[in-house]
Amino acid sequence: MPTFLQQLHVDWPAASERAATEALRSLALAELSPARDGEALPPGVLGTVCLKEVMQERGRAGGYDPNLDKCLVTEDLLCALAELQEAVRHGPGDGPPGLAEAADADAGGCMVVHVVSCEEEFQQQKLDLLWWKLDEQAPLTQKHLVCGPVKAAGAPGALTAPEYYELRHAQVCKASARKRGRELARDPAWTEVVRVLSVATIKFEMLSTAPQSQLLLALAGGSISTKGTKSGTFVMYNCARLATLFEGYKHSTEQGRYPTFPPVSSLNFSLLQDEGEWLLLFNGVLPFPDVLSQTAALACAAPGLHATARTETMCKFLVQLSMDFSSYYNRIHILGVSTQQRGGCLQGCKGSKGRDQQAPSLLQEPRPHLFGQMFARLQLLRAVREVLHAGLAMLGLPPLNHI
Repeated sequence: MPTFLQQLHVDWPAASERAATEALRSLALAELSPARDGEALPPGVLGTVCLKEVMQERGRAGGYDPNLDKCLVTEDLLCALAELQEAVRHGPGDGPPGLAEAADADAGGCMVVHVVSCEEEFQQQKLDLLWWKLDEQAPLTQKHLVCGPVKAAGAPGALTAPEYYELRHAQVCKASARKRGRELARDPAWTEVVRVLSVATIKFEMLSTAPQSQLLLALAGGSISTKGTKSGTFVMYNCARLATLFEGYKHSTEQGRYPTFPPVSSLNFSLLQDEGEWLLLFNGVLPFPDVLSQTAALACAAPGLHATARTETMCKFLVQLSMDFSSYYNRIHILGVSTQQRGGCLQGCKGSKGRDQQAPSLLQEPRPHLFGQMFARLQLLRAVREVLHAGLAMLGLPPLNHI
């Protein structure tokens, strides 16, 4: 699993050093209940610990499984606990939003969130309580973020995490080769683009569903497309379109076709009268700080064992913003040009080779009386680009400049 997380650029604590495990082993041996006369412990088991006593001592029975009683302490369990200690020791100093308001947070604001599948929740609660039993420095606040089951429709058998990544990566490679040609698909720079698109596909697929809900992966006959409005590749595609737009403006400015961008305070935003511009502003740019806060905040202030997260909020927001931008981009020509180009091709059309409608052309002539509107639109789209980049950064994804 750590290898899979590394492929997705998710930080994961390194395996604990043996010394840390040995220290826990010594503490565990001092706390273990001796085996009854004639009772043999299972292979690999060091002994047992009564967890109900721990809950009573801590006054934390609320939220824990009532069937928790004795815990069989094994070397693997101690190794997992050592990893938790290592993660806390080297974790970031600032906690997530909402942590300081947690009803039972430590004075230092330290809290551990156990992200665990519903199938493993019982075992993770044991680890939680064992940590309190063996380590006086264990964080007082421990919450459990329980994720629903993941079902793979169309898979011939059980699908491992690395197999899932390879499947999606192969689909992105196939789509890339079909669209760009096999020679380009083998280019090292394009290889990195494909890797980022594969990670974006997986992250949006997994995070667009509320963590506590069941996630159904559609694998049979699956294909990846930048035009699919439900995927991470669609969001990345529109980030690339914005990058192309601003690169085109920069290039034209260097050629003297457009003046340099004026101070923002001098822009006339009353020229933004298209409905699509209002959608981008009021449904995308303005509400983004609240969406960011809602997504980043863990619901930890409520008493009890469990926490909730709303990862789907950011994913759905970015997809909707990309849909609004794509509709606007396809309909409105941002850069001020003549209404008719040589050869009878109206503004906003694509050439025979599918050239982007916003790309600069030597056949296009600037229209100075439209510069005010062009600058107001560019400033709006700068804000849209910043929102997309910030949202992707929260998901651990870099924006792409081309696809």
